[in-house]
Amino acid sequence: MKTEGKSGWLLLVMSLLVMGLSATMSSASFGDQYHRGRRKTMLPDEATSSLGLNRAASSIVLPVHGNVYPIGSYNVTLNIGQPPKPYFLDPDTGSDLTWLQCDAPCVRCTEAPHPLYRPNNDLVVCKDPLCEALHAPGSHKCDNPEQCDYEVEYADGGSSLGVLVRDAFLLNFTNGNQRTTHLALGCGYDQLPGSSYHPIDGVLGLGKGKPSIVSQLSNQGLVRHVIGHCLSGRGGGFFFLGDGLYDSSRIVWTPMSPDYTKHYSPGLAELIVGGKSTGFRNLVMVFDSGSSYTYLNSQAYQFLTSWLKRELTGKPLKEALDDKTLPLCWKGRKPFRNIRDVKTYFKPLALRFASGRKDTTLFELPPEAYLIISSKGNVCLGILNGGEVGLQNSNIIGDISMQDKMVIYDNEKQMIGWGPGNCDQLPKSRSFSFW
Repeated sequence: MKTEGKSGWLLLVMSLLVMGLSATMSSASFGDQYHRGRRKTMLPDEATSSLGLNRAASSIVLPVHGNVYPIGSYNVTLNIGQPPKPYFLDPDTGSDLTWLQCDAPCVRCTEAPHPLYRPNNDLVVCKDPLCEALHAPGSHKCDNPEQCDYEVEYADGGSSLGVLVRDAFLLNFTNGNQRTTHLALGCGYDQLPGSSYHPIDGVLGLGKGKPSIVSQLSNQGLVRHVIGHCLSGRGGGFFFLGDGLYDSSRIVWTPMSPDYTKHYSPGLAELIVGGKSTGFRNLVMVFDSGSSYTYLNSQAYQFLTSWLKRELTGKPLKEALDDKTLPLCWKGRKPFRNIRDVKTYFKPLALRFASGRKDTTLFELPPEAYLIISSKGNVCLGILNGGEVGLQNSNIIGDISMQDKMVIYDNEKQMIGWGPGNCDQLPKSRSFSFW
């Protein structure tokens, strides 16, 4: 999703449709261009994956560049194509499809850090299971069976339209191996920028679905179906695909909800402020690295902001109405330099999840997990009103609240875990300490 101050693109509405001929650029004409000479061969990585890496001992670590504020976006670098070329992608746990802006040729492309991706002639056919997985049940039609057309729309109004192709990804594994494997990705030849647009080559979809990169790697036997990230409060950090980089016994775990299968959600949460319950116990929470900030539904947001204003009464802070960095900011007697300057004025928050019939787990939010210091030296609330960006009753745990935490999504065990992390140092093996 892309909204004000967002980083990656949380996929709120994903509608992937088989497209017919259009006046400007038909998917058929694209398909015709690349259909001639198209070949379908057994790829070496597909044929030998069972003889290659040990899934339990191999992972892929992707260094992250960017921050929540002031940049407002993150990216990782992937080397794709033959020969491999670098591309900056938004890592997004809220969507499945990985795509690059693509010279197919491009009808509409936004500014990008690198030259547009030039696809090979290995099209994914319409009846491929990966193509079927991109469509809502009952909506998958194959008017053009030789290719898989997609259209993806994001909450900020941005979109990408293109076709699914397979190409080579050059990957470095933590056991020292470097490997080229073929994965499906979107060749996006028609992009519209959203309201939170920033120059990027594409999106790295890390969701739960079959088309996601980690799902494809897992199906090839290269890594376990696990992803995680550690985002530093000083900027940067890393994502990882696979297992073996953390001590599971030192992570707080809660089950993924069976009721919200499209996203990484523990289900319902209770909002805790200053150690006390707010009465909001049915907040549907989604972990999403594609969101810089955290979002609550309108009622919970209004309660939180009213509570904060009451808590700050009599303290040397007043609303900074002239600071438009975020909707709610406060100024002090002099500009603040960092969150440490204001921590004494703000109480910790928390989200309580039910992790069993009687057990609960807490996702704690100290002030640095929900506040930023603006360029004007004011302190601003990094929890926003989800009702104003179309989230309706959904609530998002965004990057600001996951900083300096190791967050893990174990799709094999259907568990989400978190713990404090040293996100400034890249891990190499399980012997690496995050604490």
